[in-house]
Amino acid sequence: MSVRRVVPDIRSEAMQESRDFYGLLGLEEVMNLGWVMTLASPSQPSAQLTLMRHDESVAVVPDLSIEVDDVDTVYAAVVASGAEIVYPLRDEAWGVRRFFVTDPNGRVVNVVSHLRE
Repeated sequence: MSVRRVVPDIRSEAMQESRDFYGLLGLEEVMNLGWVMTLASPSQPSAQLTLMRHDESVAVVPDLSIEVDDVDTVYAAVVASGAEIVYPLRDEAWGVRRFFVTDPNGRVVNVVSHLRE
């Protein structure tokens, strides 16, 4: 299993204002579904930040997202460890397979892989 990227998720009720602010720091909008927006560095695309009004599928907004190459393997390991699953593994309509887990600090982690077409 390999990690592809780690992205901080920021709960925001000021999506456009936040986009404009982080634009001052060099980040540009690369994805916007209305309720979730990803900003990235044009020179280093894996340097990203996600703004989230709410999560489309679950009531909790994660604190960070970790993209992995095999979310099913990671899910099995996390479940076997006894960690608290906040949102079970499933495919989402916007093209990802993911689950949420609580880390030892109480932070909610969105573990995700992009679905292959």
